[in-house]
Amino acid sequence: MSRSFEDFTADEATPMLRYAMVLTCDAQLAQDVVQECLLRAQQKWQRIGALDAPAAYVKRMITNEYLSWRRRRAAKDVAMSHAALDAVGSTAVDAVGRYDERDAMLRRIALLPRKQRAAVVLRYYDGFDDDEIADVLGCAAGTVRSHISRALTTLRAANSLEEAR
Repeated sequence: MSRSFEDFTADEATPMLRYAMVLTCDAQLAQDVVQECLLRAQQKWQRIGALDAPAAYVKRMITNEYLSWRRRRAAKDVAMSHAALDAVGSTAVDAVGRYDERDAMLRRIALLPRKQRAAVVLRYYDGFDDDEIADVLGCAAGTVRSHISRALTTLRAANSLEEAR
């Protein structure tokens, strides 16, 4: 017997919101994306709840919603507040250096093109392998490796520029 939608959201809402926050780099957009996906999932819960991995299905919905988001913002307009960063990390007090590192990395990730950002988040935040990422993004595993390679090159270059300053 599948669990109820209410039980599912009680267990999965926080991890989904954290995932969406890292993916979007915008707390309000993350909330909007998760809320939209949960509303759609609730309407189809009889079918989704019967799946072997309903959380993976809804995570894919979140990823697809993010990738199809039409109201693009320029990367320079993505402002990470300290409250938004707290939603990503633990509630424990971070050392100032770790907090600054995390803030800088999230700002660099926000500059990546959408599919590269999604691939990086799925790999390093969720620990997905190439085939799992390819399934979520709807592309080939080789394309996933290309997205991640290009993203890491961009992130390394941005890191080098910041260190040079």
